Amino acid sequence: MLGAGKHFVRHVFPAVIKPIRILWNEIIGFIFLAIGVMVSFSTWRNFNGGQAAGNPFILVMGGSFALMLLYLGWSSFRRAKKISRS
Repeated sequence: MLGAGKHFVRHVFPAVIKPIRILWNEIIGFIFLAIGVMVSFSTWRNFNGGQAAGNPFILVMGGSFALMLLYLGWSSFRRAKKISRS
């Protein structure tokens, strides 16, 4: 009886975990992309007309942070696609 339970878990568990991992990566990817887009718009708005208008430090730091978030979102979608193909 215990062997049948192990056999069941060994076959069902991977079939359940794989879609959950794909969905998790897609959700995280969307969140990173959405925050990255918001940060980039905010950075551009502050660079053009905010308190520190024209300050290149704002553009460099905010832009690099936005690029990092966009890259993390994109790589999370790539990882989800890789998991779905395996």
